[in-house]
Amino acid sequence: MTRSYERIKVERAGRVETITLSNPARRNAIGPQMASELLWALEDARAAVDVRSIVLTGEGKSFCAGGDFSGAASESELPHKGDFADLLLALYRSEKPIVARVNGDALGGGLGLAAACTFAVASSNARLGTPEIDVGLFPMMIMAVLRRRIPRRRLTEMMLFGERLDAEEAARIGLVNRAVDAGQLDAAVKAITDAIASKSASTVRLGLRALAAQDDLDLEQALPMLRDRLAEVLATDDAREGLMAFLEKRPPRWTGR
Repeated sequence: MTRSYERIKVERAGRVETITLSNPARRNAIGPQMASELLWALEDARAAVDVRSIVLTGEGKSFCAGGDFSGAASESELPHKGDFADLLLALYRSEKPIVARVNGDALGGGLGLAAACTFAVASSNARLGTPEIDVGLFPMMIMAVLRRRIPRRRLTEMMLFGERLDAEEAARIGLVNRAVDAGQLDAAVKAITDAIASKSASTVRLGLRALAAQDDLDLEQALPMLRDRLAEVLATDDAREGLMAFLEKRPPRWTGR
């Protein structure tokens, strides 16, 4: 489905859908319109059978410099789909892997977007941080996803000091998967999307669904739930094919069922 967007751009190449934040005049700062458009684009990518992974990146030199408080918005042909909290939840619970291609600064809400994605790869020239406190604000909503990526003490330090980390430090504390030279960013992202494309679509979907479901459960609740989810995976055609291919010493032929 083709939609008319004002704040993002969407492109599909092979099995990868690339969504680009496109508000370069404001360093891709995110406001209500961009959040709603992103939710529409994520829904379309989720529904597209041939899309195996999604890449989220920014136009120009920034990934996303935070929230857009300018109040400026153009006329949109799309109905409102949800707000920033809805967007973070959709990213975090996506059953198709989403790779944050952090091509430049990811600050405030922009850092929340990167943290909510399944994977994040940052260019070595990117800064990642929570500067909200310097203007009398606090990174309330993104705290929920940041807490799931980095230790509580380190997060508290970041938020109260308004820190801006370099990409290497962000990788060291687990905020991003890896930091790479700018010239290697696309190759690093492609390595992830290629790896995902080689796996069973149904197993990836069920695995990510289970991963999200167990996040807030204690061990006594998580293990029975995951036992049931394993049975669900074992009942798929791809699980049977994968086990047969292993026994027959051949590459599996996935159907996504």
